[in-house]
Amino acid sequence: MKDIQNQEDLLLLVTNFYSKLLADNSISYIFTEVVKIKLEEHLPILVTFWSQAILGTGGYYNNLTQIHLDVSKKKYLSPELFKIWTNHFNTAVDEHFSGLNAEKIKTQALNLGTVLQIKIAQEPN
Repeated sequence: MKDIQNQEDLLLLVTNFYSKLLADNSISYIFTEVVKIKLEEHLPILVTFWSQAILGTGGYYNNLTQIHLDVSKKKYLSPELFKIWTNHFNTAVDEHFSGLNAEKIKTQALNLGTVLQIKIAQEPN
């Protein structure tokens, strides 16, 4: 199995990841009812984010923390949801990739989820 090497690999990863999220009723409502994402718009943004994080390409300028804080104000993003998210993410990585970047992206996803949970917990009710 090859490592994550380029944006095409990241597109495969995030496409597979979102198919898992959207098939899981315990979390899919966040994306279909709360945020109502449009995959054709959302996936390229995710590719840019992860490409910057893993491959150093740059180009992601959104405030990721604020985006998730805003979502959590609409519907609380609980630690359980982050656990589900992380499990699906790791599964998607492991199904397609192995190597340094594959491990790096899983670690960064865990770190990102942890930081977002801390920020959400610090928000006033």
